[in-house]
Amino acid sequence: MTQTEPTDFSASARGEDDFDESYPEPAASVELEDAEEELLRAKALRAGLSDYDLDDEDLNLLDSEGGPDERPAPVILPVLAIVGRPNVGKSTLVNRIIGRREAVVEDKPGVTRDRVSYRAEWAGRDFTLVDTGGWEVDVAGMDAKVAEQAEIAIEEADAVIFVVDATVGPTDTDEQVVKLLRRSGKPVVLAANKVDSPTLEAEAAVLWGLGLGEPIGVSALHGRGTGDLLEAAMNVLPRESAHGTARPDGPRRVALVGRPNVGKSSLLNKVAGSSRVVVDETAGTTRDPVDELIELRGIPWLFVDTAGIRRRVHQTKGADFYASLRTQAAIEKSEVAVVLVDSSGPLTEQDVRVIQQVVDAGRALVIAYNKWDLMDEDRRRYLERSIERDLVQIQWAPRVNLSALTGWHADRLVPALDTALASWETRIPTGKLNSFLGELVSAHPHPVRGGKQPRILFATQVSSRPPRFVIFASGFLEPQYRRYIERKLRETFGFTGTPIEISVRVREKRKR
Repeated sequence: MTQTEPTDFSASARGEDDFDESYPEPAASVELEDAEEELLRAKALRAGLSDYDLDDEDLNLLDSEGGPDERPAPVILPVLAIVGRPNVGKSTLVNRIIGRREAVVEDKPGVTRDRVSYRAEWAGRDFTLVDTGGWEVDVAGMDAKVAEQAEIAIEEADAVIFVVDATVGPTDTDEQVVKLLRRSGKPVVLAANKVDSPTLEAEAAVLWGLGLGEPIGVSALHGRGTGDLLEAAMNVLPRESAHGTARPDGPRRVALVGRPNVGKSSLLNKVAGSSRVVVDETAGTTRDPVDELIELRGIPWLFVDTAGIRRRVHQTKGADFYASLRTQAAIEKSEVAVVLVDSSGPLTEQDVRVIQQVVDAGRALVIAYNKWDLMDEDRRRYLERSIERDLVQIQWAPRVNLSALTGWHADRLVPALDTALASWETRIPTGKLNSFLGELVSAHPHPVRGGKQPRILFATQVSSRPPRFVIFASGFLEPQYRRYIERKLRETFGFTGTPIEISVRVREKRKR
């Protein structure tokens, strides 16, 4: 049988391990072992497994190497932006072009707020597709910030698709968008959306009056005419981008996550050094995950701003519900997650849930306490004690105290990310791992239960990112003893900032 326990902090939420008192440090450090002796020991233990019943999966696991992945070279793709007034179907068209439901869509205006980039392909050509919020004239507050992001998207695009609702016809706002596009000097393709049948083609013809050339009738909802639209877009989209950014397929991806209104978007803007995403006091401003390529200390990072994870996802509805789903997907696509926590209040159930989502996804973890600069010295001392108590289950996660608004101590984020990612990718040689376990078991063997004492036969690290270990044993290893092994692994090899998973495979001796 196979005994598996992912080492999330929910399993060890009791605080201290049951074996902390009775199991002191091993007598000798694993670093003192000679490399050749470690290799010979591993080979001997591996040979000893021949006396036990192993299935094909066990043998494949033991024979696998699992080396590090190679990263592809970065490419610069031309940028195609989709703009228009609110609720004309821009995000629906984006989903149609990229072939999946990525952009959050709801039948009401103002759902999309930030400019969001997606990788797309048509007729063998790769390009970057940029979704934008609705552009309006003479608006204030959040709507003005959304319009500003749409204008930035036009300036940073190589070509533009201007989406107009054919069932409504050209409006005063559409006329203002046309003026904005003409000032930009970018090539424009006019899309007459909501032309769901041939009988509506005549309504699309009215849009000739905008002076942008032939309106192409499309139905973003049903896919009608999108091929013709993309053909026209490819004709005006240059093959070499003047505005695109070199973006590798596998960069260091950092997800900024947390409950709503803790400062995720503010931190992204501060790190990027520009107004990249919409920031507003209203909780839940961000809906679509927004990624930004940022160079810090000469190294590119892909930061992903996400929607706040609410207390109960199933209690949300509409755009907020789908935004929560996109946040979970962004965590799973990332390599390391920065969980922002508001230091002005105690750690909440929502904060714990967010941290657990990152651990369950197997991603490296950094915890950032925001608004720390607003705390006085007495309050900081109290907070330090409170944090040690609240985060006793995940003491392995590095912590950064910063201010997303002012950038105070934001420079400490990169060292913490480097440490967490290095641990996330750490691989322990099999010989060293078995020597470590040999010392640990010799000094403190598993307790005898029912007259039997299980033995650890062999151990191997089957993968990294995150580190996963498989232990072959002659009997069941109690959860306390597995947590003891995990704690000693962290003390000996580091693993700062990464969850680790330990699976135990119980194998019986082959009958002669």
